[in-house]
Amino acid sequence: MAGRDPAGVRREPLHPGAQQTLFPSLLFRYCGHYTDATGDPVALDVHMRAHAHVEDHIRRLKDSGAERFPFTDIDANRAWLAVVGFADALVRWFQLLCLTGPLAVAEPKTLRWSLWHTPARLVHRARRHIVRILDGWPTADELLTAYQRIALIT
Repeated sequence: MAGRDPAGVRREPLHPGAQQTLFPSLLFRYCGHYTDATGDPVALDVHMRAHAHVEDHIRRLKDSGAERFPFTDIDANRAWLAVVGFADALVRWFQLLCLTGPLAVAEPKTLRWSLWHTPARLVHRARRHIVRILDGWPTADELLTAYQRIALIT
């Protein structure tokens, strides 16, 4: 294979909502890649798919505030970017440790409107912590579960 560029095609089951590919199939989706890097095509495919996760993280950071710099001072914008990075890391750890289901992998905007803006109150009464959430709030169970997991960690 010397002098040739590695290329590969990966076949994966077609899940509902998946975009169709070059080959018409109702059972599988085909993804191909072509690169000038040397190496095993399978290892190169794994590397390229891992890079897609990096792009997902960059998108999350941009959605969290890294795409806009609100200050005219460069040092203030550097501090802003550091705070955005720290906040993103905290949210990712919160999702990893405290959330399950769709919210464990949700985007920042989804978390913002389903958890962070929840109309709730934490009440301290008789040495107990009581979480009061608006009746009928759609993610109340997930929020209570996350609160219980935080209590186990601390």
